Amino acid sequence: MLQKLLVVVLFGFIFLQANESNLKSQCDDSNATACYMYALPMISGDNAKIQDVKEKGMSFMRKACILDEERACDKMGDNYYQDENYHTAMPYLEKSCARGIKFACEAMGTIFRDGHDVRPDDVKSREFYEKACALKSGDACFSVAIIYRGGFGVLKNRDKEKEYYQKGCEAGLEAGCDRYTDLDNEDKGIETGIWAKIKGFFN
Repeated sequence: MLQKLLVVVLFGFIFLQANESNLKSQCDDSNATACYMYALPMISGDNAKIQDVKEKGMSFMRKACILDEERACDKMGDNYYQDENYHTAMPYLEKSCARGIKFACEAMGTIFRDGHDVRPDDVKSREFYEKACALKSGDACFSVAIIYRGGFGVLKNRDKEKEYYQKGCEAGLEAGCDRYTDLDNEDKGIETGIWAKIKGFFN
């Protein structure tokens, strides 16, 4: 049994090596998808922790992006953002967001909100967060609600705040549900918050 298992493992290793070599060859011939598939394992999982391996992977991912493999461009933006290389990440993220990639829109919103390598811009931050919210990012919806609550780059608007908490809730964010319920109860004259809980103990 052990011998059969070793044979299977050996053949699996040989197959993977052959497949990797084939992808590399196709990438050398400017096959964008092959470059992407070849690079992906190098920038993912434990390999991403090995700097030399990751840098090699990013070079092939960059080639795939240049060859118009959109998934590679998405990965480039995501990796640069995670590495806090915001200036380099932004062109990739902006293009990805324009194509409807949720994480890219959310990342751009955060970059402009927090002023990562750019001047803080509440208007641009809201615009990107709104795009991410429309793509069902609960966190982005919550961020838009906070913008309307605080009047950051907009007039304070309680109805808008409530609307975006609700959208966050619909996208699966529990905090959005909680805040929407609190505001909705206030609108109905129902007490909420800590005092409501304290009074509940005596009823």
